[in-house]
Amino acid sequence: MQLVIRRYRPSDKDTVLTLFSVSIREHIGPCFRNAMTSPLYLSIGLALCVAGYLLGSVLGAVLLPAVWMGLIYYCSYQIYDSYVRERLRTDMQDIPGNYLSRPDDCFWVAEAEVDGRPQVLGMVAVMAKHSGKEKHGELFRMIISQQCRRLGLGLRLAHTVIDFCKERGFSKVVLETSSTQMAAVALYNKLRFSKARWRLACNCWSQREG
Repeated sequence: MQLVIRRYRPSDKDTVLTLFSVSIREHIGPCFRNAMTSPLYLSIGLALCVAGYLLGSVLGAVLLPAVWMGLIYYCSYQIYDSYVRERLRTDMQDIPGNYLSRPDDCFWVAEAEVDGRPQVLGMVAVMAKHSGKEKHGELFRMIISQQCRRLGLGLRLAHTVIDFCKERGFSKVVLETSSTQMAAVALYNKLRFSKARWRLACNCWSQREG
């Protein structure tokens, strides 16, 4: 598959928004499984099962844990679904205005021919951020289509951002990703990003230029 990484064009909007929405919602399942396999949530589920049984109801012993699991799934769904809806309403609604109107910001798509037609299979963005006299780039919207994963596209998109930031003399590149996104964490480790701190259950990573 011959992939080309280029700047976003307005004609890409529908495909980009669909790819973004589908890919982000893919994290609902892993988030739910990660929550349900944690010692705390397993203990709560077991306690509800025992409580239902002690109340003299076999149905309660099944129903209470089931309600608990449903609640956890609903919360997992809401986390990512509300994120998608918010992003589609704000920055992703006007990609040229938010990511291409300043020389130190950019938004790229990865395009390839699929069944004879060009198709967007990945995306990534960067925005310049200031901290005192220091300027750095923040990586956003790294999305890879399911059919293109484990083919090195994530590495190419990340290098596109890193090279862009180096050309502009940025001090570092930073990003955030959730702990459930194991492939992303492996990619950033491979690129020698270091975990800087925890913020709102997200891993914050940075790579200094040098």
